[in-house]
Amino acid sequence: MNLDDLYALFRKHPCITTDSRNCPPDSLFFALKGDTFDGNRFAAQALESGCTYAIVDNPAEQKSDRMILTDSVLGTLQRLATLHRRKLGTPIIGITGTNGKTTTKELLATILSEKYKTLHTLGNYNNPIGVPLTLLRLTDEHDVAVIEMGANHPGEIRALTQLVQPDYGLITNVGQAHLEGFGSFENVVRTKGELYDFMRAGRKKIFIHQENEWLQGIAHGLEKIAYGREMHDDTFVAGRVIASHPFLSFQWWQKDGYLHTVNTQLVGDYNLWNALAAIAAGRTFDVPAEKINRAIAGYMPTNNRSQWKKTAHNTLIIDAYNANPSSMRVALENFVAWDVAPKAVILGDMRELGKESQALHADVIEQLKTCHFDKVFLCGEQFMTAGGKTYDGFPSVEALEAYLTTNPLHGYHILIKGSHGMHLEKIVERL
Repeated sequence: MNLDDLYALFRKHPCITTDSRNCPPDSLFFALKGDTFDGNRFAAQALESGCTYAIVDNPAEQKSDRMILTDSVLGTLQRLATLHRRKLGTPIIGITGTNGKTTTKELLATILSEKYKTLHTLGNYNNPIGVPLTLLRLTDEHDVAVIEMGANHPGEIRALTQLVQPDYGLITNVGQAHLEGFGSFENVVRTKGELYDFMRAGRKKIFIHQENEWLQGIAHGLEKIAYGREMHDDTFVAGRVIASHPFLSFQWWQKDGYLHTVNTQLVGDYNLWNALAAIAAGRTFDVPAEKINRAIAGYMPTNNRSQWKKTAHNTLIIDAYNANPSSMRVALENFVAWDVAPKAVILGDMRELGKESQALHADVIEQLKTCHFDKVFLCGEQFMTAGGKTYDGFPSVEALEAYLTTNPLHGYHILIKGSHGMHLEKIVERL
């Protein structure tokens, strides 16, 4: 079966599943493979459970005329998604960046939904599997889509961008993350810049933070829609922080000079840039300012991303979904500026930093020494090695959880920050 024939089949059966345990009636099962699983083995089960057809790439498992054999299930899924994207022609905003891409995506989707039927990436479905699955959720009813693209090695943004083919591009920022896969910070910049390469070749527009020197340095030859602190001749949207302890309040304006004030439920002044990026995109799509303000004010972060929570004993800032040196630095700076007492921080290891990991964890310890927090707890081997002699260190989240059970904290304002793989969210119920 060629791609056009498969696409015709998809249009008749537009529900896609990759999980043989979740097979809605009249759906298509794509038998994806991973390091520890082979979907081909479950294709027959998927058909029995309700799928109409199964796409497989192992001839030995093709045991039914409802199993469609292809050279690569993942490759076919991706090509099908791109074809679907082309057929519909829906305007797409593609977002990547080291920090803030998910928050920016959520804010922008919330803003656009005030005026348009909007599709956006759910959760962190921003990888070579999640992106095509998101694109295949597009229907004729959608007016616009916001697609998040992540990467942990060079070339991945190029591949995802070719798949998505966005009409507008946005890189939130570049920082030290996934260095184990990228090899160097320069490779991080180069990889994120692959989005710009695509936009440049197609003469398409980008949204850009005008004060970000790294992004400006790779944005030559592009039509820019700029946002920043000051209103210059080429600035589309400008903004400034009013307060950020704990929640961000800010003002923004365009060249008409009208000043808008927004009180958000976002923690940290670093979220100003995420909000301004979303505002710039929203105004480009002619969403009225008052609807933009309402959307941002009503947005509440979830999934342990700068999430504010008051428990029976403490006040928490839970930022345990992701961590890298740049996001760790700004989180600590923001917490220092918050005029409350007493303060405690719980930091978990930053993953995937490669050979620079120890030095980068040591840099965080040096920053901690200048913060003068009342209590500091370190979780993970990297932080224990870097600062275990200075602060209380625990080899695992289970060990930290046990300590907090017998030594509870009461009356503290607590920042919880670490990579998702550390699972620091497990200790929330102990606080």
